[in-house]
Amino acid sequence: MKYISIILFVVLTINQAGQDLYTCKNVKVTLFSGALIEDIKAETSAGISVYNALTGELDFSVGISTFQFEKAFMQQHFNSDYMESDKYPRAIFKGKIQEHVDITKDGTYTVNAGGELTVHGVTQKRTIQGSLTVKNGVIYMASEFMVKCADHHIDIPQILFYHIAESIKIKVSATYNSYKNNPSK
Repeated sequence: MKYISIILFVVLTINQAGQDLYTCKNVKVTLFSGALIEDIKAETSAGISVYNALTGELDFSVGISTFQFEKAFMQQHFNSDYMESDKYPRAIFKGKIQEHVDITKDGTYTVNAGGELTVHGVTQKRTIQGSLTVKNGVIYMASEFMVKCADHHIDIPQILFYHIAESIKIKVSATYNSYKNNPSK
């Protein structure tokens, strides 16, 4: 029943939004932990996002296990010990861009998305600043923000504090296509 409700919601949203609905199926997300002993970096291009330009609604979702690390053991520890990706498979942001952006005009706009960020099964209200660029009818979004491990009950053993930072820098970038003009993307 849950999945049927989600499908109906998506179909209704698409029909109501018309040409105002934009999607990205290859959102790039990078995480960086700068610590005293070693820096840890991972990235994925498997995030998905939907942006409703009429209402400002913005949703992002990324599979935790899709992050790729330079060292295999880091990836294994990230998924099993810290993020518990079997139990909490996705990080999700559901929110709304607070500023009205005229997507018919080229330009770069500073925007703030207020909403809820769910990581490791813990939801926090957040306002995340970013940029929205419109160029030749294509919408690009980018953001950089910090996520505190403690805010999402991600435990870092005391012995590893020199290896893993208490706050992780997240960078997100997405290129959106109009759903109405290209629903296969």
